[in-house]
Amino acid sequence: MSGLIIVLVVVAVVVLFVISMYNSLIQLRNRVKNAWSQIDVQLKRRHDLIPNLLETVKGYMKHEREIMENITKYRSQAMDAGTVGEKAQAEGLLSGALGQLRVQVENYPDLKANQNFLALQEELTSTENKISFARQSYNDQVLFYNNKIQMFPSNIIAGMFKFLQEEFFQVEDAKEREVPKVSF
Repeated sequence: MSGLIIVLVVVAVVVLFVISMYNSLIQLRNRVKNAWSQIDVQLKRRHDLIPNLLETVKGYMKHEREIMENITKYRSQAMDAGTVGEKAQAEGLLSGALGQLRVQVENYPDLKANQNFLALQEELTSTENKISFARQSYNDQVLFYNNKIQMFPSNIIAGMFKFLQEEFFQVEDAKEREVPKVSF
């Protein structure tokens, strides 16, 4: 009889361990999803600001049509991207095009003095900072989650219930990794 009790206790401990491990994996996966939704909110905000910025700039920058067309094209690509990797690549291209726009704005003093443009530019800068913070948070959650599904003994539970690794939101464009050059 005492042997049966010991077996039941061991089985109960194993079942509780599996339940606990499974629940922690679910919790981490949900944190990754939440972190991604935070990025998505900020990217949507950025995508919504861009047409207003382009409309303001259009009247001043008649000769910079290619930059504005690229921004529009990259914005569409970013909005249509499916996976985290595709989204990261498209957002990198969009960031590069927005950087070109900022450089070209320096050639238009009237545009730089336009209050509407200044407000949009400030809003876009704020949004870029929020995107950067959200990316960092997302990558931290992906790291915790991926570590959990790769480390023993949780990797056994993760394999049994088909928990898959998540992608990091990485900058693929080498230009974005470069330190900006400032000259006076």
